[in-house]
Amino acid sequence: MIDTTSPPQEATSAPPRVSRGRLVLVLVAATVLIGTLVVLSSIVGTRMLAPADLWNAVWTFDPSDDAHLLLMNRRLPRAALALLVGAALGAAGVVMQSLTRNPIAEPGLLGVNAGAAVAVALAIALAGAVAPIAYFGAALVGAAAAGALVMLLGGVRRGSDPVRLVLAGAALSVVLGALAQIVIVNGDDMVFDRYRAWAVGSLAGRDGDVLPPAALLIGIGLVLVLMLSRALDAASLGPEAARALGSRPAVVWTVAGVAVVVLAGGATAAAGPIAFVGLTAPHVARMLVGSDHHRMLPTAMALGAALVLVADVLGRVVAPPGEVGVGIMVAVLGGPFFVALVRRRRLAPL
Repeated sequence: MIDTTSPPQEATSAPPRVSRGRLVLVLVAATVLIGTLVVLSSIVGTRMLAPADLWNAVWTFDPSDDAHLLLMNRRLPRAALALLVGAALGAAGVVMQSLTRNPIAEPGLLGVNAGAAVAVALAIALAGAVAPIAYFGAALVGAAAAGALVMLLGGVRRGSDPVRLVLAGAALSVVLGALAQIVIVNGDDMVFDRYRAWAVGSLAGRDGDVLPPAALLIGIGLVLVLMLSRALDAASLGPEAARALGSRPAVVWTVAGVAVVVLAGGATAAAGPIAFVGLTAPHVARMLVGSDHHRMLPTAMALGAALVLVADVLGRVVAPPGEVGVGIMVAVLGGPFFVALVRRRRLAPL
């Protein structure tokens, strides 16, 4: 039985369940939307292609056809990376909001963005890193180290206090951000230009070499969070209620924290820092399908993937012949959308 002496905010009443039919409808609609966006992502760019080119490239690939080579070597891997990055950030956002019981929590609270930033800055300044795969490796190491340090400082092994975790993440992010700025300011123009190209968040050029390791890493993280869906339902009620339900908060916090670091670190390493996806997608998913994590997680993953794809496609058409980084476009789209969401109604309850 749940301890009724615990504070009311620790164990809130469960929100009304959403019908399975609505969940199926939402996921089907999201799948159709993502399929449409993948087609658009494949044919839109500096060189516009026809849908027939995509069909022929997939089913009757001709290595002598420039359009087929562009699609198979650039456009489709880029769309796949956008899907992975968006799904990873959406899922990581759900986990962070549930663990911290904070509706404005997002994956960056674990310091992964700041850790990745300082690692990339050092790789560029000290090792002359140029290739996207080099940025990926450096960012992944930095994100993992920062996330692990925040989890230790936040006392994850003891079940963790959400406030302590947030404070640890904020403090470490400030310190690492300052270190990254020191490296960039004291570097030459080349260091600044390369770091800026990574820091705006972009999928351009990060396809062939980056996609396989990113897919493996993010795939592991997604499997972890999906396996934790029931445990996250209990964790979102607070540690006392979770223990009463037979859960082990310290174990859940540790495994979920590792999953968030893997997901957010992999996404940031692959595409650079991208804001708002991990904040907005969980809220929209919660409004659509309720707070059961086995429903909310796949919905947030689909919404996050769709948001990154939309931002990537729009980034190619707003400033031709160049393009705007997906990180900038997500902020342009996600910021006003989230403000409108807050003004229109209360944030969906956790």
